[in-house]
Amino acid sequence: MIVVIDYKAGNLYNVGNALKHLGGDFVFSGDPDVVRAASRVILPGVGSARGAMDSLSEQGLVPVLRNLRVPFLGICLGLQVLFDVSEEENTSCLELLPGRVRCFDRSSVKVPHIGWNQVRRESNLDIGSGASRLLEGIPDASYFYFVHSYFAPAAETTTLAVTDYDGTFASIVAREHFWGVQFHPERSGEVGLRLLRNFIEAS
Repeated sequence: MIVVIDYKAGNLYNVGNALKHLGGDFVFSGDPDVVRAASRVILPGVGSARGAMDSLSEQGLVPVLRNLRVPFLGICLGLQVLFDVSEEENTSCLELLPGRVRCFDRSSVKVPHIGWNQVRRESNLDIGSGASRLLEGIPDASYFYFVHSYFAPAAETTTLAVTDYDGTFASIVAREHFWGVQFHPERSGEVGLRLLRNFIEAS
């Protein structure tokens, strides 16, 4: 069973509609026991890092997420809270990936970054590796749909793919069974659905 975490924020129903289209067996839940029993977990994201972390903490989900042993996918804000800290209200996050999430420079680009943009595989990514499963069957430099003001800087050890906007930032990250995507796959047409299917089928 896939659990889409309901933490009183996020575009739950768009993600749910995409999973229904793919025939995925899922529930919405913020119950720690339900999340612990999941075969895979999705954390969708809309809103602020502080609001998300406060809600996850109030529901007792922070230690549950830190100790998951099943495939996990964070979407948009769900990617950002995987990191140590976010500049957004200087928020301490889940600390599953090293680094600090930053805000785009409002003096040089329009913020938020909204619309379609390319996602390019990092050159050192082994396409046959377990970490690359999210990208199977998806052409390099495919376009996905973004809506965000904050971003994770690219890091050699955790970045699977990057996107250019006010420089290069990490648009797909991974460590072990934790994955995050900065874009919205549920709003990205066929390539987004393929990415979600790859996640559903990941072992």
